[in-house]
Amino acid sequence: MQRQQRRLMALLFICMPFAEVGASPASASTSWRLSVTTEQGETLLDEQAPAGARWCIEWKHSVKHFTVLDCYRNEAGVMQLERSHQPDFAAGLGHVFGRGEQTSDGQGGYWINAINEPVANNRYLLRVGSPAVNHQVVWPDGEHPAISLSEQAAGRRVTIQLIDDSQSTDNSPR
Repeated sequence: MQRQQRRLMALLFICMPFAEVGASPASASTSWRLSVTTEQGETLLDEQAPAGARWCIEWKHSVKHFTVLDCYRNEAGVMQLERSHQPDFAAGLGHVFGRGEQTSDGQGGYWINAINEPVANNRYLLRVGSPAVNHQVVWPDGEHPAISLSEQAAGRRVTIQLIDDSQSTDNSPR
Protein backbone atom coordinates (compact mmCIF):
# COMPACT_ATOMS: atom_id res chain seq x y z
CA MET A 1 0.00 0.00 0.00
CA GLN A 2 2.80 2.44 0.89
CA ARG A 3 4.49 1.70 -2.40
CA GLN A 4 1.28 2.59 -4.28
CA GLN A 5 0.91 5.83 -2.29
CA ARG A 6 4.51 6.80 -3.08
CA ARG A 7 3.87 6.22 -6.79
CA LEU A 8 0.74 8.37 -6.67
CA MET A 9 2.62 11.14 -4.85
CA ALA A 10 5.46 10.98 -7.40
CA LEU A 11 2.93 11.15 -10.24
CA LEU A 12 1.26 14.14 -8.59
CA PHE A 13 4.55 16.03 -8.30
CA ILE A 14 5.49 15.20 -11.89
CA CYS A 15 2.12 16.34 -13.26
CA MET A 16 1.71 19.47 -11.12
CA PRO A 17 3.44 21.82 -13.58
CA PHE A 18 0.92 20.74 -16.24
CA ALA A 19 -2.17 21.20 -14.07
CA GLU A 20 -3.02 24.53 -15.69
CA VAL A 21 -2.25 23.63 -19.30
CA GLY A 22 -4.89 25.29 -21.46
CA ALA A 23 -5.62 28.01 -18.94
CA SER A 24 -3.49 30.91 -20.02
CA PRO A 25 -2.38 33.31 -17.28
CA ALA A 26 -3.45 36.11 -19.65
CA SER A 27 -7.01 34.77 -19.76
CA ALA A 28 -7.36 35.34 -16.02
CA SER A 29 -6.36 38.98 -16.37
CA THR A 30 -7.73 39.81 -19.81
CA SER A 31 -8.84 43.39 -20.14
CA TRP A 32 -11.90 43.82 -22.35
CA ARG A 33 -13.07 47.06 -23.95
CA LEU A 34 -16.24 48.09 -25.70
CA SER A 35 -15.29 50.13 -28.73
CA VAL A 36 -17.30 52.02 -31.33
CA THR A 37 -15.40 53.26 -34.38
CA THR A 38 -16.33 54.81 -37.70
CA GLU A 39 -15.22 53.43 -41.07
CA GLN A 40 -12.60 56.19 -41.09
CA GLY A 41 -11.12 54.88 -37.83
CA GLU A 42 -12.49 57.62 -35.57
CA THR A 43 -13.14 56.29 -32.06
CA LEU A 44 -16.55 57.31 -30.72
CA LEU A 45 -16.43 55.15 -27.61
CA ASP A 46 -13.71 53.19 -25.85
CA GLU A 47 -14.69 51.97 -22.37
CA GLN A 48 -13.62 49.11 -20.15
CA ALA A 49 -16.07 46.19 -20.38
CA PRO A 50 -14.77 43.41 -18.12
CA ALA A 51 -16.35 39.95 -18.06
CA GLY A 52 -19.93 40.37 -16.87
CA ALA A 53 -20.23 43.98 -18.06
CA ARG A 54 -23.55 45.00 -19.60
CA TRP A 55 -24.45 47.78 -22.03
CA CYS A 56 -27.38 48.64 -24.29
CA ILE A 57 -27.90 50.32 -27.62
CA GLU A 58 -30.84 52.64 -27.08
CA TRP A 59 -32.73 54.23 -29.96
CA LYS A 60 -36.07 55.74 -30.90
CA HIS A 61 -38.26 53.83 -33.33
CA SER A 62 -38.43 55.86 -36.55
CA VAL A 63 -42.20 55.45 -36.96
CA LYS A 64 -43.63 55.17 -33.43
CA HIS A 65 -40.93 57.33 -31.76
CA PHE A 66 -40.70 55.20 -28.61
CA THR A 67 -37.46 54.00 -27.06
CA VAL A 68 -36.12 50.53 -27.86
CA LEU A 69 -33.22 48.84 -26.04
CA ASP A 70 -30.99 46.06 -27.32
CA CYS A 71 -28.88 44.92 -24.37
CA TYR A 72 -25.58 43.06 -24.50
CA ARG A 73 -23.11 41.57 -22.06
CA ASN A 74 -19.53 40.37 -22.01
CA GLU A 75 -20.02 36.68 -21.27
CA ALA A 76 -16.47 35.46 -20.59
CA GLY A 77 -15.11 37.33 -23.60
CA VAL A 78 -18.07 36.76 -25.90
CA MET A 79 -20.37 39.64 -26.80
CA GLN A 80 -23.91 38.33 -26.39
CA LEU A 81 -27.26 39.91 -27.15
CA GLU A 82 -28.82 39.30 -23.77
CA ARG A 83 -32.24 40.96 -23.96
CA SER A 84 -34.35 43.55 -25.74
CA HIS A 85 -37.04 45.97 -24.57
CA GLN A 86 -39.80 46.92 -26.97
CA PRO A 87 -42.77 49.05 -25.92
CA ASP A 88 -44.91 47.88 -28.85
CA PHE A 89 -45.15 45.40 -31.72
CA ALA A 90 -44.30 48.12 -34.24
CA ALA A 91 -42.77 47.62 -37.67
CA GLY A 92 -39.53 45.63 -37.48
CA LEU A 93 -40.05 44.65 -33.85
CA GLY A 94 -41.47 41.61 -32.13
CA HIS A 95 -40.62 38.36 -30.47
CA VAL A 96 -39.55 35.37 -32.55
CA PHE A 97 -40.69 32.09 -31.00
CA GLY A 98 -37.72 30.14 -29.63
CA ARG A 99 -35.51 33.22 -29.35
CA GLY A 100 -35.64 34.30 -25.73
CA GLU A 101 -38.65 34.61 -23.48
CA GLN A 102 -41.18 37.41 -23.84
CA THR A 103 -42.42 38.96 -20.58
CA SER A 104 -44.51 42.03 -19.85
CA ASP A 105 -42.71 45.14 -18.66
CA GLY A 106 -45.82 46.09 -16.66
CA GLN A 107 -46.31 49.27 -18.72
CA GLY A 108 -47.82 47.91 -21.93
CA GLY A 109 -44.51 46.89 -23.50
CA TYR A 110 -42.38 43.82 -23.13
CA TRP A 111 -38.90 42.47 -22.54
CA ILE A 112 -37.46 39.61 -24.52
CA ASN A 113 -35.15 38.06 -21.93
CA ALA A 114 -32.63 35.21 -22.15
CA ILE A 115 -31.87 35.72 -25.83
CA ASN A 116 -28.19 35.01 -25.07
CA GLU A 117 -27.09 35.05 -28.72
CA PRO A 118 -23.37 35.40 -29.37
CA VAL A 119 -22.50 38.23 -31.77
CA ALA A 120 -20.34 36.88 -34.59
CA ASN A 121 -16.68 37.84 -34.16
CA ASN A 122 -17.63 40.04 -31.16
CA ARG A 123 -18.61 42.88 -33.50
CA TYR A 124 -21.38 44.19 -35.69
CA LEU A 125 -22.03 47.10 -38.00
CA LEU A 126 -24.67 49.72 -37.33
CA ARG A 127 -25.89 52.48 -39.61
CA VAL A 128 -26.34 55.27 -37.07
CA GLY A 129 -29.68 57.04 -37.19
CA SER A 130 -30.37 60.75 -37.21
CA PRO A 131 -30.50 62.78 -33.98
CA ALA A 132 -34.28 62.09 -33.94
CA VAL A 133 -33.50 58.35 -33.72
CA ASN A 134 -30.64 59.04 -31.29
CA HIS A 135 -28.71 55.79 -31.27
CA GLN A 136 -26.75 55.80 -28.06
CA VAL A 137 -24.77 53.46 -25.84
CA VAL A 138 -26.14 53.32 -22.31
CA TRP A 139 -24.89 51.42 -19.29
CA PRO A 140 -27.80 49.93 -17.29
CA ASP A 141 -25.87 50.12 -14.02
CA GLY A 142 -24.77 53.70 -14.70
CA GLU A 143 -21.02 53.01 -14.63
CA HIS A 144 -20.47 55.35 -17.60
CA PRO A 145 -22.45 58.27 -19.02
CA ALA A 146 -24.61 57.61 -22.09
CA ILE A 147 -22.82 58.29 -25.39
CA SER A 148 -24.92 59.51 -28.32
CA LEU A 149 -23.65 57.94 -31.53
CA SER A 150 -26.16 60.00 -33.52
CA GLU A 151 -24.63 63.27 -32.31
CA GLN A 152 -21.24 62.11 -33.59
CA ALA A 153 -21.95 59.95 -36.63
CA ALA A 154 -25.55 60.30 -37.91
CA GLY A 155 -25.99 58.53 -41.24
CA ARG A 156 -22.59 56.81 -40.98
CA ARG A 157 -21.70 53.19 -40.47
CA VAL A 158 -19.93 52.27 -37.24
CA THR A 159 -18.46 49.08 -35.82
CA ILE A 160 -19.50 48.15 -32.30
CA GLN A 161 -17.10 45.59 -30.88
CA LEU A 162 -15.81 43.88 -27.78
CA ILE A 163 -12.01 43.90 -27.90
CA ASP A 164 -9.57 41.73 -25.97
CA ASP A 165 -6.67 44.05 -25.07
CA SER A 166 -4.25 41.15 -24.75
CA GLN A 167 -4.81 40.29 -28.44
CA SER A 168 -4.54 43.90 -29.64
CA THR A 169 -1.63 44.79 -31.89
CA ASP A 170 -2.71 48.41 -32.12
CA ASN A 171 -0.31 50.56 -30.12
CA SER A 172 -2.14 53.82 -30.71
CA PRO A 173 -3.16 55.89 -27.67
CA ARG A 174 -6.58 55.18 -26.28
